[in-house]
Amino acid sequence: MWEPVKICLRIGGAGSKVLVTTRNERVASIMGGFENEIHRLGHLSHEECWLLLGRIALCGNDEKEREKFEKIGKEIANKCKGLPLAVKILGGLLRFKNTVEEWESVLNSEIWELEEAEVELFPYLLLSYNELSPALKRCFSYCGVFPKDTKIDVEKLITEWMALGYLGSKAGDWEVRGREYFDILATRCLFQNFDKGYSFQDFDKGYSCEHIKSFKMHDMLHDFARFLRKNVGSRIKRTTCRECGPVLVSQVRVYHSLFHRKHPLLDADPHFCDGFTSLRLLSLRDCRLRGIPKQVEKLIHLRSLDLGCNKFLDERDLKGICKLYNLRFLWLDGCRLKEIPSEMGDLIHMIHLDLSNNEFVELPDSLCDMLELESLNIYNCTSLVRLPQGMHRLVNLKHLCNFGTHCLEQYPQGLAELTRLVTLKQFHVKDGSKLGWLKKLNRLGGQVELRIAASIGDSKEAIAVVEDAREAALGKKTRIQDLVINFCGSRIDGEEVNESVWVDILDALEPHPNTQKLSMCFYDGSLLPRWIVSPLNQVISIRLSWCPSLLWLPPLGKLPLLENLEISKFFKLEFVGREFLGITTTTTTTTTTTTGSGFFPKLKKLMIWQCPKWKEWEDITVEEDEDFGDVPIMPCLRKLEILGCGGLPELPVRLLKKAASLKVMNIGGSMQLLQLYGDENGQPWKSISSHNPHLHLLKDATHYLPD
Repeated sequence: MWEPVKICLRIGGAGSKVLVTTRNERVASIMGGFENEIHRLGHLSHEECWLLLGRIALCGNDEKEREKFEKIGKEIANKCKGLPLAVKILGGLLRFKNTVEEWESVLNSEIWELEEAEVELFPYLLLSYNELSPALKRCFSYCGVFPKDTKIDVEKLITEWMALGYLGSKAGDWEVRGREYFDILATRCLFQNFDKGYSFQDFDKGYSCEHIKSFKMHDMLHDFARFLRKNVGSRIKRTTCRECGPVLVSQVRVYHSLFHRKHPLLDADPHFCDGFTSLRLLSLRDCRLRGIPKQVEKLIHLRSLDLGCNKFLDERDLKGICKLYNLRFLWLDGCRLKEIPSEMGDLIHMIHLDLSNNEFVELPDSLCDMLELESLNIYNCTSLVRLPQGMHRLVNLKHLCNFGTHCLEQYPQGLAELTRLVTLKQFHVKDGSKLGWLKKLNRLGGQVELRIAASIGDSKEAIAVVEDAREAALGKKTRIQDLVINFCGSRIDGEEVNESVWVDILDALEPHPNTQKLSMCFYDGSLLPRWIVSPLNQVISIRLSWCPSLLWLPPLGKLPLLENLEISKFFKLEFVGREFLGITTTTTTTTTTTTGSGFFPKLKKLMIWQCPKWKEWEDITVEEDEDFGDVPIMPCLRKLEILGCGGLPELPVRLLKKAASLKVMNIGGSMQLLQLYGDENGQPWKSISSHNPHLHLLKDATHYLPD
């Protein structure tokens, strides 16, 4: 296999080189490397081993504490024989040992005399492995099921641990328990190459900060994990099945798992022999199945079954898997299912059911027999119009992923009783559904979109709508990170109803200050409530769109953490005053007051688009420019976009001079601004850019799409 690759590499550009890393010197020789081209990495010195070991094991300790462990630590470091991975593993082990006596027990361990180790690093790994609990040992050794260099998704791995029974038999907080197990293994340096991050799905599950999303295993640790299960495999009775082969059946029996991937040119359905009866975890995702293989019905010990992204021709196939009564996790996403059989309710131990991206119109009421169900995913089921009326029985439900279910006509009132609910992507207020049903759902987190389609005919109905909004008690929901309030479909039908009712409704929907993202659209009030500009808010992003009756912008510059602000389709907006910054002018004394942190102290991006009647953006006065001195005004602003605002003749020059971090200004689609500032050599543009030589002008309106 190497020769064809080698030929291709010979036509590289002059001076280009190929670097190959390997633990086997024979590989380097086969690849044609000359002796002087082979670089052999040396070993660490004893002193270097101790420095690295101490850095890991005694992280955070003071110098006096380090001196106490130095003598015994150097002796342990010497046993690492200059191998960096051995030092890393032992450092992770010693990090949890706080006395000299515990360190001495590691030094004097009989494992150092191990003669049967297949690789010289195994004694070091066994020292760390033997410190783990039985459950953690199973979790670690299972990771050998993945091919080498696989990027392993942490949440998926935790789900597999649960399906295999490694996290205990009880449901409850298994996700938290699994994350704790993973963190322990990671802290002991048994995993590496971590990818960190977070999404709002993570907020749904209680993660409020960045955490590890995926990782890889070092090849040596992968070999060690396989080695730990080798003895199990040697005791397994060999199979005589020619289609499956002894290696595959042996792996299934050792790991109780099978991840089947169909070759795109093959059509035959996968074969399952009697050697697969011990399977607990089976994935046939995206195998282009024409139907569910009949043998799957016999896999009675299955706890996890992934059939996602297969386009089944006959929904009756699903009735067969409804006999797998031990199933806890089932994926049927993207299968174009038009009907869910009522027999699925027989899977009473189900924890996670993914029915997303399908075409069914309703869900059978029998699903409410799944009393252990914690997660129901109906994302993008665009034809779904009804949820089961018995949902109040799903007392353990935590996640209802229902984004993209815009045809859902009515929510059952029993939803109000699901007090463990953490994820509720959308809630439609129409056809009898009430905002007040959210009152007890104080664990809601992540993103929540309220789609309010209220029709108000008289003052009594107006009062009822406001009271219903107040009944939702959003201020008590401390875990909501991203709140979307959508008034699409709301209207006032009666002449006696004052338009101030819109302000009253929005005022009643005041969220907890912890909310970090706020979006609002199709709001028809002329004012915004005071809570939006409260300096106690921790909001970092605000998006206001389709607010046709708003005449002015509130003092959003008071918000201390706001980083992104987008305003669009304010069709009556004509004037943006200095109060938008948070400047308060006392007319009797002509003095200006400000907060200590300045105006828009954290704002990085400001975008205002499609406000056709906007005619003036008031500048700060010469006196204010001098009086403010060092008071920051938009000190972090990097990007300003004024798009499709054809009526705005000029920009506030003195104000923009204060935005010292401004890098990009886009005025695409704003014709008068383009005429005034479009010439980068002209005086109007230089009046802005002279104080900021790095400022770049854009005239791009490609992402601005006028109606």
